[in-house]
Amino acid sequence: AATSSSSSTNNGVHEVFLSFRGEDTRKTFTSHLHAAFKRFEIRTYIDYNLERGDEISGTLLRAIEDAKLSVIVFSKNFASSRWCLEEVKKIIDCKKTRGQMVLPIFYDVEPSIVRYQTGSFATAFARHEERFRDSDRPNKKIQKWRDALAEAATFSGWDCSVDRLESEIVEEIAMDVLNKLNRVYVGDLDKEIARYDQLAKHQMQYFQGSPHPLHYQ
Repeated sequence: AATSSSSSTNNGVHEVFLSFRGEDTRKTFTSHLHAAFKRFEIRTYIDYNLERGDEISGTLLRAIEDAKLSVIVFSKNFASSRWCLEEVKKIIDCKKTRGQMVLPIFYDVEPSIVRYQTGSFATAFARHEERFRDSDRPNKKIQKWRDALAEAATFSGWDCSVDRLESEIVEEIAMDVLNKLNRVYVGDLDKEIARYDQLAKHQMQYFQGSPHPLHYQ
């Protein structure tokens, strides 16, 4: 799952909440994506803590609420984490109540598996149902997780199973997030300013070297 005070912005203000299954992608795809967000100066809340409790923390809930956009990195074992499932449920709630944008990324798992909870997701939910079998609230809680996954998987996102370099996909996702946040990457802005400055200099040199219209009188 995702998010940490140590890895979030220093002043606590963030634009993006990054949700992921740590054991699947912490040291691979998610670390590369987070690095790209840093390069593009996208303020991101991400958690690299290894230990989880059964209940999602209040700090984490507030972090999701404060984000303008949530990125969910679905992976093969994502549904095995109750923490991850709680994050997705909260994210979907925030989309409905706060208009939060949601960007799903499917890494090493097909979108249909997430949407319909088949394959590894079916196995994970069977374990959850077994664990909550003697509880008073198993069906309601698990159904909310299922509904949240199904909805999240319908949003326009990124399928990383395509035959392309992961580095290219990560960069394009970062640019996509920037566009959704209606921001311009400062590096690109600097290039545009430099280009127009150079054009202005060329124009000045041209006019200085050309006869002024008054000279024809």
